[in-house]
Amino acid sequence: MGSFLHQFKKKAKKSMKTNIKCIAGDIVPIGTEIIVNAANSGLQSGGGVCGAIFNGAGKQQLQKACDAIGHCPTGKAVITPAFNLEKYGTRYIIHAVGPQFSASRAEECDTLLVDAYRSTLRLAESVGARSIAIPAISTGIYHFPVERAAALVAELLTSETFDLDEIVLMALESDKIAHYADALA
Repeated sequence: MGSFLHQFKKKAKKSMKTNIKCIAGDIVPIGTEIIVNAANSGLQSGGGVCGAIFNGAGKQQLQKACDAIGHCPTGKAVITPAFNLEKYGTRYIIHAVGPQFSASRAEECDTLLVDAYRSTLRLAESVGARSIAIPAISTGIYHFPVERAAALVAELLTSETFDLDEIVLMALESDKIAHYADALA
């Protein structure tokens, strides 16, 4: 699969610059200081990006760290060490819980998705990270419409300031990440 990359520079307040990239590919070896797990509220290993991150980090040790935390509400995020992902330069894994989409609760789902991203980015700032890779939270088994999610994430990233040098938005599928790139254009 070919790599799909779009870059955007956001000029933020106080002369900070955040480089925003959209990349189709595997998040596990991306090499940012933080990678984000699209987590479930019980912080249990799962399939998809969650399973790949657990497997890469060392499933037993990451699950033990998540069990010590216990729970994360929808719209929030928690942090663990990166364990075996340190070989790629990753220091932490942030576990962000996005909503399961429901058309009858669409506005609530929108708010919870934005809250999950905001919580993730603020947590990254709090540990002094400079770079983060975030998957397309909730757009897989939680069925959040990709176009809708991309528009919400683009609005957040262009309307708020985050003290990070690089934010990498990722998905395995190039057609999915294209929606994020288009929303940021």
